[in-house]
Amino acid sequence: MSKRHSAKYKIDRRMGENLWGRPKSPVNQRSYGPGQHGQRRKQKVSDFGLQLRAKQKLKGYYGNLTEKQFSRTYEEAARRKGNTAENLVGLLESRLDAIVYRAKFVPTPFAARQFVNHGHILVNDKRVNIASYRVKPGDVVSVREKSRNMALVIEALASGERDFCEYVTVEAKAMSATYVRIPELSEVPYPVKMEPNLVVEFYAS
Repeated sequence: MSKRHSAKYKIDRRMGENLWGRPKSPVNQRSYGPGQHGQRRKQKVSDFGLQLRAKQKLKGYYGNLTEKQFSRTYEEAARRKGNTAENLVGLLESRLDAIVYRAKFVPTPFAARQFVNHGHILVNDKRVNIASYRVKPGDVVSVREKSRNMALVIEALASGERDFCEYVTVEAKAMSATYVRIPELSEVPYPVKMEPNLVVEFYAS
């Protein structure tokens, strides 16, 4: 289990937003930050502060990314042709744990990483237990047959909490999903506004 699992909702409260759109988020009742100073009057945020917040929000959304992993992903996005902000989102959404989450095999990004690490996922019928594995368009991601009766999976697939997205086609009965294409930012179903352009400014400054 991720070290941050028990504290995941602190990210919501620190940002003042329900990052994953979950009904259990404490932001639904308390929009101020965690800790004894959480209700202090909000001060004007600098440009750097806005950029830092955008980076922390995007990184936090994917659940278990370390600073090192996130900065490496940014560096790869910057090396690629095209818009760096769009490239960054495309790379993050191509992670195996992100695809598992989008396919609704699990309820949260935190659970997705654990699910992959414990060997419950196949990519093109081969077991892969690395959450950061880069899934390519056309790859088929599926739940191992031995893992298909897990309550976690059955409940997540049946949940109406999230919708499926257009760039991942899901065969719910077969518990498999095909990664159709790398998405654009506008296609990614973030429950809150993400600003990868500010993340690019953060690293470029």
